[in-house]
Amino acid sequence: MKKQMTAWQRVTMARDAKRPKALDYIKNIFDDFIELHGDRCYGDDKSFVCGIAYLEKMPVTIIAEQKGKTTKENMQRNFGMPNPEGYRKAVRLMKQAEKFNRPVITFIDTPGAYPGMGAEERGQGEAIARSMFEMSKLKVPIIAVVIGEGSSGGALAICVADKILMLENAIYSILSPEGFASILYKDSSKCQEVADKMKLTSYDLQNFGIIDELIKEPKVGIENDFESVTAKIKTILVKQIQDIQKLTTSEMLEKRYEKYRNM
Repeated sequence: MKKQMTAWQRVTMARDAKRPKALDYIKNIFDDFIELHGDRCYGDDKSFVCGIAYLEKMPVTIIAEQKGKTTKENMQRNFGMPNPEGYRKAVRLMKQAEKFNRPVITFIDTPGAYPGMGAEERGQGEAIARSMFEMSKLKVPIIAVVIGEGSSGGALAICVADKILMLENAIYSILSPEGFASILYKDSSKCQEVADKMKLTSYDLQNFGIIDELIKEPKVGIENDFESVTAKIKTILVKQIQDIQKLTTSEMLEKRYEKYRNM
């Protein structure tokens, strides 16, 4: 039944305020999470939650885009839209993970990078490009998990990974449906119409070979059976990291390169 849902219905579910956010996954999957702040350049971007934790006694680095659950929280988190300092914080933590040989796990949930004047003045485009560049050659395993809305460069910037997992009712694309409709038809109200053409659902992306694993969601709603979903994700993360760690560093980087060249 769920497979027959329209693309726009999945967009709506991915954006649902009741849908669990990155910190909910961190609390349920990992142990002893310690958040680290700041990009050592400008400031701390609260739309990114970054830190270190244990995954089944294995130390890992976590980089997660965080939306709020209330209007007040969303104001604090900038509605999950990162500024350049957010990506620079993420890169700082990635390089730290490489130094201490910790796998990197990213959680994607954003309507896009923040398009404000200040963000542009501080080098938004460069920060996104730098994040993708650094991830492409990072010498530790990287797993990306798309948990909600994965739109635009805001999502792509932390999704250059060895494996990409995606929840059934999440979305992932280079642009939001509203942005797509605005560019193609000069009319953002046609977003529902173009959502299907964008092929942004988990089923579409699995068919194209862009994501590596589709994680089914409970029929009662993910927020009503969250523990079963996080248990699945935890099991997959452990297995995927163990599989990647069997490769040499050069083999891992070559496979990552080929993955994106094939796309």
